[in-house]
Amino acid sequence: MSTVCPDVVGKWSWPELVGVPGRTAVATIERENPTLTADIIPPGSFQPTVILCDRVRVFVNAGGIVISVPNVG
Repeated sequence: MSTVCPDVVGKWSWPELVGVPGRTAVATIERENPTLTADIIPPGSFQPTVILCDRVRVFVNAGGIVISVPNVG
């Protein structure tokens, strides 16, 4: 269970996606938990600090590879 979003049902963290292409990560997240929307976040993008419990941010490097564990919030 996510401590940030305790009402999230199903999977909420994807450590196995670090190092894979961002588009693959988004497809995997949305397939494994269809209640969520995953968004690719390129380097240098402005990110507000608001937490949304139906969203997963997928941070990628300049090559489009996931660089941190995608989590709900």
